[in-house]
Amino acid sequence: MEQKPRALVLAGPTASGKTALSIGAAKALDCEIVCMDSMQIYRGMNIGTAKPTAEEMDGIPHHMLDVADPRESFSVARYQEMAEQVMGEIVARGHTPLLVGGTGFYLRALRNPMAMGGVGSDETIRTELEARAAQEGGREALHAELATVDPETAARLPVNDTRRVIRALEVYRVTGVPFSRQENPERELPFTYRTAALTMEREVLYQRVNLRVEQMMAQGLLDEVRGLLEAGVPAEAQAMKAIGYKELVPCVLSGASVDEAVAAIQQGTRRYAKRQLTWFRHETDIHWVEALAPDALEQLIAYYQS
Repeated sequence: MEQKPRALVLAGPTASGKTALSIGAAKALDCEIVCMDSMQIYRGMNIGTAKPTAEEMDGIPHHMLDVADPRESFSVARYQEMAEQVMGEIVARGHTPLLVGGTGFYLRALRNPMAMGGVGSDETIRTELEARAAQEGGREALHAELATVDPETAARLPVNDTRRVIRALEVYRVTGVPFSRQENPERELPFTYRTAALTMEREVLYQRVNLRVEQMMAQGLLDEVRGLLEAGVPAEAQAMKAIGYKELVPCVLSGASVDEAVAAIQQGTRRYAKRQLTWFRHETDIHWVEALAPDALEQLIAYYQS
């Protein structure tokens, strides 16, 4: 049997230092980087998404940045298709794809043989389902709900496979069509994955988040939001619902307090970072690296080479 090409992954929460470490790993291992961030895909959204600058890229090719207009919605399935095509092209050039980012749904769509269908994620629905799953008896209740609306999928999923149960319920709620009736419910993975994720003490991460938001404001995030709105991007567009943008829209449109918006961005980003850590800890086959360890890069390289 022909061996599948290998893809490397560097995941982790926002503000954990993925960009700098990914460049070091890419140089050491002859990689090209594939963005795995649901907001960096949008053109014109640079500051608020912490999109790497040309200087930060340091000559390493980056892909899946600026591939969508902020006026359009962008589904997980579309990311999966485009990213896998780019990864195949990287392998054809004799290099290794290194996926870098914090969007858990993107990683799952690539690594999980249960295809995501053509349905994008709905964070409100997903958050509600995850909260229910965390309650006593919650997993059993969600599985019972799935058995009611999609007995075929429920029969294939054990009660403790909470991630897939939640996804199947999410798909049903978004589309009204059971997951088992979605196109392409199973697929063969074209790559094998070697996945590492960064972690650090939570309070330190929160301090880094707060500082990053202050830096974004100093770099002109408010003007970036204003420019997007003036360019015709609707305030209700999927892209403008991102943390850092949705809070500043009222400042532009109705003169709301910028200081209050900044505090809301910091709080929202801290909560998002916490959710990211929780998400990745529920994933399987992930090697954790302390992001601020002096030998973090060496640890990553050794793991990827093992």
